[in-house]
Amino acid sequence: MAVFAPWAVFLIVLAAIVASILFLLVVLTAWAKVTYEKLLVSPKTHCDIDSFVDAKKNPVNPIKVVLGHKLANGNHKASSEPISLDCFESPHVPGLLVTRKAGTCDAKAKNVQSIAQVLKSSTSPPIVVATIRMGFGHHRLAYSACSWALKTGRTTIFHDLIAIQSKEADLVKSTDAMYSKFSRWASEMGGPIEKLWGAAMLGGDANALRMAALTAAHLQPLLLTFGKDTPIVTTHQLVALTASAAGFTNVVNLVVDNHPQWFLTVPNTINLCQGPVNYESFRRMGIAAKELQWAGHWCPAEMVDNIDADCQRRMDRAKAGRPLRLLVPVGGAGAQRKFIISLVKACTDLLRQGKIQLLLNAGDHAHMKTAFCQILDESGVSFETVTTTEGVYDFQKSLLDGKKEPKSDVTLFTFDEYFPAVATTDILSRVTDVLACKPSELAFYCVPKLHIRRVGDHEADSAKRSSELGDGTEEAREISDAMHYINLFLEGPDLLTSMNTAIMNNNKIHIYDGCKVAVDLVTSKTK
Repeated sequence: MAVFAPWAVFLIVLAAIVASILFLLVVLTAWAKVTYEKLLVSPKTHCDIDSFVDAKKNPVNPIKVVLGHKLANGNHKASSEPISLDCFESPHVPGLLVTRKAGTCDAKAKNVQSIAQVLKSSTSPPIVVATIRMGFGHHRLAYSACSWALKTGRTTIFHDLIAIQSKEADLVKSTDAMYSKFSRWASEMGGPIEKLWGAAMLGGDANALRMAALTAAHLQPLLLTFGKDTPIVTTHQLVALTASAAGFTNVVNLVVDNHPQWFLTVPNTINLCQGPVNYESFRRMGIAAKELQWAGHWCPAEMVDNIDADCQRRMDRAKAGRPLRLLVPVGGAGAQRKFIISLVKACTDLLRQGKIQLLLNAGDHAHMKTAFCQILDESGVSFETVTTTEGVYDFQKSLLDGKKEPKSDVTLFTFDEYFPAVATTDILSRVTDVLACKPSELAFYCVPKLHIRRVGDHEADSAKRSSELGDGTEEAREISDAMHYINLFLEGPDLLTSMNTAIMNNNKIHIYDGCKVAVDLVTSKTK
């Protein structure tokens, strides 16, 4: 019997392992290809991603797509039955209707009626603003779109897919939970974890779009109650993909961020971009002109309508040497705790000197409320607390004339429910001097901005867009960078005057009219 040398045994074992891996890879690839082809036709969908991205230029990775789909959707069985919906009057936005699954509206809901009743009583087809709560950004855009839709006088329906009690909504909730958790981990841990998460946020290639489209095909029942020609503005690409899969014909998709990725775009819709970089990049990627348009930034109607008055008030305050008022919101994922608390601590000396005021929006995050209270108490800084939407509006109203100041140099806004957490930042943006925020969708708002450390590398280009327009700073990734900008604001009125002047000039060329353009597009196809 032959005896092999140790090195020969090692080579034989290594060769066997490599051969086994290659064999398994061939088998896995073959299985994934067959499975992918089956997924494309079941459930039935009108959304042809392979044609949209040009599969010759962007070939499918069947293993990545199929395994990603299985991870996200498990053994979910798709349904073709529409989920019946009711509407009720929003308790927060006058005139706005909000959807829920039929028979599940809260007992406090006012004027509950079915979609059929809404359609019957509407003289023109209602405008549906459809979204998914994933962080605050997508809902913020949805409410901005609603503000413009309501100005048309048409019935406007706010439709959050995640709020419709169903197994389809549960698919999305798990994704949202993962997104929020990883955002918080990346923000708190920093270092390699933050870099990995940042890189993941840049991975929205054609295969990521394919995975999202396969999930969207399972979500069709959440939209099927509406007629296929319903005017729909979507503020999350997964909703637009769902509408595309179901065959809707009048859909506008508000593309987020300023970093072009296939994952953000959708076939059979008009994809609206906020700036020229995204528009030109998507055209180079191959998106047809008929499915793409540069619209402007997604901003609420009330903010845009009052740009000149609000900017003039800010400039007057700066020239008069009044305290610099900073609005610091926490995002929907509840990330940034470490950075924001460190920023508040760094501002305590300026607070004691009466040079700045802080408006801290903890949103509906109990951990951020606790963290804010703890650092303020430890620093010996007194503060007022506002806990209701009515209180936020009263606070805003008291400052709109530009003569009064808040009762305390620090005001903490904290809530038990979701809507005021989102709306408070919009309401207070009119009366703040500077919005100190990560470069999320707030980077596109018509208010001077101090951009603080991002959560996800896809946000970096949004800060660049703002700084080049002159309405915001570059990203301040460290506390020292943020404090440097704050001290620049305090040195004199020049920087604030420059930003506010830029905002007024940008408004003259309709930079902030993106949501208005979206509403005009979907209503132009219906009477």
